[in-house]
Amino acid sequence: MTRQEFEQQLLSLSLSDKAEIVQSLTKTLSMGGKGITKTPGVCGGKACIAGTRIAVWLLVEAQQLGIREAQLLQDYPHITAADLVNAWAYAEAHPEEIAAAILANNEAA
Repeated sequence: MTRQEFEQQLLSLSLSDKAEIVQSLTKTLSMGGKGITKTPGVCGGKACIAGTRIAVWLLVEAQQLGIREAQLLQDYPHITAADLVNAWAYAEAHPEEIAAAILANNEAA
């Protein structure tokens, strides 16, 4: 089965089935990830990939600008796909926080 065929099958599932699959995949991928932390004095206390200074908002903004995950992993070789899954999950759970951080960064530029 190709990725596109798999994606089509996933899209045809009910919302609750999709949610269960996402939760299962997130748990599996997160086991290898570092998690998300907020440390006072590190990146202004913003949410980062644990053990790094890579802010979640930075990854989200890059994604919004069209940068693909494969490129992010190449640009930041010390993070993993699981770290990106954690970042996306955090961003989805805290959209106002991420939007405010992106806006603050753009206003400062």
